[in-house]
Amino acid sequence: MLTVTVIDEWSPGKVAPEWALDLLRERITARELIRRRIHQEVMDYSARMPGRFHSLVQPSDSERVLNGYHLQDGRTIDWRAQSVQAQEAFQRHRFILLVDDHQVEDLDEEIALRAGAEVMFLRLTPLAGG
Repeated sequence: MLTVTVIDEWSPGKVAPEWALDLLRERITARELIRRRIHQEVMDYSARMPGRFHSLVQPSDSERVLNGYHLQDGRTIDWRAQSVQAQEAFQRHRFILLVDDHQVEDLDEEIALRAGAEVMFLRLTPLAGG
């Protein structure tokens, strides 16, 4: 088992609390890393429902709130659908994936991880008017 630190940043200075993600292998594709991240955050949310859901992408039928999304009480989230949505957001450059300061540019890029690696998801904000 390998544990990495996940960091989410929305804009300079707006950083969510770090959290640990356990992985089975040291080599993983960006696609699988995103998939594992989404799976873990949905499982964590499901264990403590209801409340604010923090994720890379907004679930269907949710309301955007400060630092996350609000879902109707008792609503479940399909982690597979969330994973597909997050992978599409990566391909559309909605966020940047950095692993120990190395920018990952392709979903099928294989990443060599080490224990304690920092995995940053830097969400990009569209410019006004564009």
